[in-house]
Amino acid sequence: MGLIVQKFGGTSVGSVDKIQNAANRVIEEKNRGNDVVVVVSAMGKTTDQLVGMAKEITSSPSKREMDMLLTTGEQVTISLLSMALISKGHPAVSMTGWQAGVETEEIHGNARILNIDSDKIQKEIQQGKIVIVAGFQGATSEGEITTLGRGGSDTTAVALAAALKADKCDIYTDVTGVFTTDPRYIKNARKLLSVSYDEMLELANLGAGVLHPRAVEFAKNYGVSLEVRSSMEKEQGTTIEEEVKMEQNLVVRGVAFEDEITRVSVIGLPSSLGGLSTIFSALANDHINVDIIIQSMTEGETSSLSFSIKNEDLTETVKVLERNRDQLQYDRIEWESGLAKVSIVGSGMISNPGVAAEMFDVLAQNEILVKMVSTSEIKVSAVVEQVKMLPAVEVLHDAFQLSANSVKA
Repeated sequence: MGLIVQKFGGTSVGSVDKIQNAANRVIEEKNRGNDVVVVVSAMGKTTDQLVGMAKEITSSPSKREMDMLLTTGEQVTISLLSMALISKGHPAVSMTGWQAGVETEEIHGNARILNIDSDKIQKEIQQGKIVIVAGFQGATSEGEITTLGRGGSDTTAVALAAALKADKCDIYTDVTGVFTTDPRYIKNARKLLSVSYDEMLELANLGAGVLHPRAVEFAKNYGVSLEVRSSMEKEQGTTIEEEVKMEQNLVVRGVAFEDEITRVSVIGLPSSLGGLSTIFSALANDHINVDIIIQSMTEGETSSLSFSIKNEDLTETVKVLERNRDQLQYDRIEWESGLAKVSIVGSGMISNPGVAAEMFDVLAQNEILVKMVSTSEIKVSAVVEQVKMLPAVEVLHDAFQLSANSVKA
């Protein structure tokens, strides 16, 4: 007998029929002789609907009250799934994040998990029950309800798997696994049978929505065995593990993309040592994520700094910069929206020089202008015009032989 953590995303529990289907998948695992802990998201578009209602009341809702509101979505799902299991003859109990012992830092809207006290879950498991836990939520040491940010149910599932020392964590979703790129946009995308933690972490950070980056980080740090699989199709999914065999020497394993990017340029900064730390400390204090950073020296004693952010963070970013203008002493701020980021990822890039050159050559041949670049050992990212995003993904996907008709899966 083992312990399996299963996670069902919003689309997998989006209706009563889908909740009944999820219950059947849970029972199948239980019938194999395993104890089961299930983590669920809110049903379908529930979270979006709750956000919409809040915005009808105020354009700037309190973050604390938003956490109180949004956590109700998962509570609907856990109770319905628990009811479904009990009606099918399987003892089950539902728990909110705080009932399940998920303790987070004191940040509303995007908190990180600090600790999980799994005693209550363990007690229910020992009584033979299937435990259904609300993902995406927890509480501070003072009892304040918090949420983990979009995709936080993935993080809840993996963190629980680590705390419970589970044998495996299965992430059930509306796709059959991790693909070389998003199959909704690139029709010849191919499912990968395995991906390394590092590759998946890069793909998740770069826009691949199949797994939350923090969930992958947890899995890597605690050695949690992960499988991404379909909640509807009974077929093998994609295993995320420490090391994978490179399929037919594929250097690039996936192409990720993300739209709604803005490039912000701070022009005429004094060439002092403390300017950069002041800017990025101020942005970090406002929880603004900065991605690609480029600094350039200009004539005289000044420099310019450009960095990329999500479109939704532009207004707050400008406010932060203007608030610190006297200290930073820059000349002006400029920004360009309507951008996107396209990235190639593969652990084989470490030992294969020339991959970036090939990427830029392919983009140039297809008249796709690169505006910013970022690299790591296993990825290269390029910021392009948003209208060129999908064409760039398609040509790179073909150039690196990732298509279903290029390599035998």
